[in-house]
Amino acid sequence: MFIYNVTVNITEEAHQEWLAWMKEIHMPDVMKTGCFVYSRILKVLYVDDEGHTYSIQYNFLEMTDIEKYQKEFAPGLQAEYKRKFEGKYTAFRTLLQVVD
Repeated sequence: MFIYNVTVNITEEAHQEWLAWMKEIHMPDVMKTGCFVYSRILKVLYVDDEGHTYSIQYNFLEMTDIEKYQKEFAPGLQAEYKRKFEGKYTAFRTLLQVVD
């Protein structure tokens, strides 16, 4: 099992709109790609950054799943994300392997 993790810091003024959009639109759209088996959103606590920081995690079974997602779906989904919240967030992505 693997996890595609996206850590996002969102500004205070965009926070509520972003959180609702993530839960109602973006994360369901990512799941509709069929590349992931589970998703969740977690709030990162005790961060010195301004705004709000979240970890969005998508579980997948094989490396071919993330390769397909990154090639076929990520560019369009990330462009929509950027268009909607440009200048209001910072993000970085990591791939994790579950070892236990």
